[in-house]
Amino acid sequence: MTYLLAAQFTLAAAPTTTNPPGGQGQEFGSSGPVALILIIVLFIAVAFLIRSMTKHLKRVPASFDPPDTEQDEPKKEP
Repeated sequence: MTYLLAAQFTLAAAPTTTNPPGGQGQEFGSSGPVALILIIVLFIAVAFLIRSMTKHLKRVPASFDPPDTEQDEPKKEP
């Protein structure tokens, strides 16, 4: 019983650390400019990737079926 009572007093008397409200410590807002630059760089990279993909898609043929040579050439009878 004394152990339980001692544990309650120890937990109740433990000092609590108080954090600044709203998470606004010393480092608050310092990553904002870095993140903005990173996001802008990523948007530029995506724009170049889209541009490259459209160039490659213009080179793709409309159909991958083999051309029908029988319809283009008249049949030869022996």
